[in-house]
Amino acid sequence: MTLTADLYQLSKSGQGEFTVDLQSAGTLHALEIVRRVPDRRIVCRGHWQGQAVYAKVFLGEKYKYYAARDLRGVQSLAVANILTPTLLYSGAADAVEIMIFTAIEDSLSAEQAMFDGQLDNVAKLDLARLLVREVAKHHQSGLIQTDLYLKNFLVKEGKVYTLDGDAIRQLSSINAKSQALQNFATLISKFDVLDATSWLPELVQVYAEARNWKKIPSLEKVARLVDAERHYVLKKYADEKVFRTCTDVIVEQTKRLFLAISRPCLTHQLREVLNQPDTLLAENEQQRLKSGNTCTVSLAELNGQKLVVKRYNIKNIWHGFGRAFRVTRAANSWANAYRLQLLRIATAAPVALLERRWGYIRKEAYFIAEFIEAPDALEFFADGKIIIDQKIKAAQNIARLMFKLYLLKIEHGDFKATNIKIVEATPWLIDLDSLRQHTCSQSFNKRHVRDLRRLIRNWHADTEVRNLIVQSLQAQYLGKTPIANKWISSMIKGFK
Repeated sequence: MTLTADLYQLSKSGQGEFTVDLQSAGTLHALEIVRRVPDRRIVCRGHWQGQAVYAKVFLGEKYKYYAARDLRGVQSLAVANILTPTLLYSGAADAVEIMIFTAIEDSLSAEQAMFDGQLDNVAKLDLARLLVREVAKHHQSGLIQTDLYLKNFLVKEGKVYTLDGDAIRQLSSINAKSQALQNFATLISKFDVLDATSWLPELVQVYAEARNWKKIPSLEKVARLVDAERHYVLKKYADEKVFRTCTDVIVEQTKRLFLAISRPCLTHQLREVLNQPDTLLAENEQQRLKSGNTCTVSLAELNGQKLVVKRYNIKNIWHGFGRAFRVTRAANSWANAYRLQLLRIATAAPVALLERRWGYIRKEAYFIAEFIEAPDALEFFADGKIIIDQKIKAAQNIARLMFKLYLLKIEHGDFKATNIKIVEATPWLIDLDSLRQHTCSQSFNKRHVRDLRRLIRNWHADTEVRNLIVQSLQAQYLGKTPIANKWISSMIKGFK
């Protein structure tokens, strides 16, 4: 195989070391692939001319175009005196373009720093301020980062380095202020929604001061922009991107079949067994979790990994006709698992989605996810061996989860205690086929109250646990938003 063919394969597999001969510029030794876009780009960590570097390898039909655009972005950052890793080399090698950058040793991506659990709330807010000032500096220089994700910033000793020159553009000369404010809102949308909500007033102030604006933008306007951006990204990713071949998913489609597999889970054994998915539905009653007319659920094990397999059945011709042209419940589960993962809400990792089809007509569908080896909420709070401090912590975390769903306008639709697994006092949501994200606050509030009522009803016969859940909800909700003061007080009062 040629070097280019090898690189195309590596862009898909994401694993493996490689070397590239740059002739008079020496040899690039790539040790680890850290990012990739199949058939388009590889970002790797390695060595070149005796120093640690990171390299971008551009592939595909438009590799020269994308490499040139990235180079322009890097040069624009340098001209604006915005910190970015130094470009050491840029050139072609065997039908690919390569850019080599100095490695910023002992640095973390802003995403790692914000979410790896090492920072307390004060330190996280300090990091948020730092990122806001950096983005404001971009805007003051007339630049904008159009692919604004926390992983595109490196943090080291109080300094922020901007990555990904490919996404650097010039601000519009017509509506620069509006475009910059939207970009600022995009940054805020990447923070945890609980943090973003509490930090927003201060971060708007920080941004306005960094831009030398005398008039501070309206909090309500910025909050709307943040919500809209978050909703847009979630929809594009969970409802569209994971249903086609991309970095995270591999999709196969014929007139009789639609199959999506999570790339990290793809193995030869999994692909083979999906040719006959019913073999994963155990006949052993101990492995069978549910045998219903519309849904069959079973435990399975493949390559040493425990899985939950859900088959959504067609119970009769009329049921089949009603479901034929609708999105399957398995597809809803697939999309919602990725939606929650993007929001950093704990849930079982999706493994595969399979739909039997006849042209555009959908028939039986299968959703496969990892099995969470943990008690459900009912078992957890009933276990006398678990100390009260852990139960209090779990109740508080459940209340935080509920409030997070409230802020995100997400309705679960079936808050049975068995649909909440407790892993080290952290709630994990499962059974996501009814989960829905709303855009209208008025209709959603009613749905959220219904979710809360269903949650508390799990312990209607256990006053102690019910009161613990209610008290945690009160502490989390009351005083946070005007509407919450009204309807959460009324809702909780009915359970005392």
